Amino acid sequence: MGDKMGRSTIGNTVDSIAKWLLKFRIISKPARYLSNSKLAWSIVSRTDRIRTKRLGTRIKNEKLPEHISIIMDGNRRFAWSHSLEREIGHLRGKEKLKQVMEWILDLNIKYLTVYALSTENINARESEELDSLYDLYEIGLNEIAEDSLIHSNNVKVQAVGRIEELPERVKVAIKNAENKTASYSDYIFTVCLAYGGREEIVDAVKEIAGDHADGKIKLENINSIEISKRLYSADIPDPDLVIRTSGEERISNFLLWQIAYSELYFTDVHWPSFSKNDLYEAIESYQYRRRKYGK
Repeated sequence: MGDKMGRSTIGNTVDSIAKWLLKFRIISKPARYLSNSKLAWSIVSRTDRIRTKRLGTRIKNEKLPEHISIIMDGNRRFAWSHSLEREIGHLRGKEKLKQVMEWILDLNIKYLTVYALSTENINARESEELDSLYDLYEIGLNEIAEDSLIHSNNVKVQAVGRIEELPERVKVAIKNAENKTASYSDYIFTVCLAYGGREEIVDAVKEIAGDHADGKIKLENINSIEISKRLYSADIPDPDLVIRTSGEERISNFLLWQIAYSELYFTDVHWPSFSKNDLYEAIESYQYRRRKYGK
């Protein structure tokens, strides 16, 4: 973190000098020309690729998280900032998820969990937007069911949440993806749909209460382990790293029970603009914190 802060300070100093120099026409005019040239963008693009490759090598030399969870936020804000239709923002978000899954598999990270639709979203969003989202989930899940990347890497796909609240067409797509990948176990991809962390805990407590009433569990045996066993995601370990995009620094009812000891990483980047470098920086931050606290 110290090195990162040092680089940030140097970067801010360079930025200040550059802004001062750009006040002079003798510098601003050629600078404007260069910034719009293909050569300049080619250099920037190549520099970004080199930096990302170096960062990737660096994080692969240390212990990687076993389970990454992502709150994919910012599709609508991405669309607004680019003067696009809201539906295009959601479509770009769907396409980004495919990319991120590929990056996760390349790092051999076994578990990826994403927050796709909350219970609050179902109640708060307009029916027209919800229908558009449901269409994307249906299409996306059916694509996943046939995706060669999924099958060549033995990725098990599952959806968790109050699935019964979803439209029938989405439930059919979920079942299709789960059935087509049920025999796999090398990697686990979990999509949280109609999901809420509080609701998950409530449902687990209801199940325990029912088991207690039926004499299946004694009161003195009810503990955190018993609750964990009844969560939607009971078959996967708690997340090591939770990433949230688009600048919001809150959890928004996501995996409330499971993230008690997770590292949290927030980035201002909207989800459709999330890059491989952004992923690597989040992992590097996780690794730094683990080193710092001797975990």
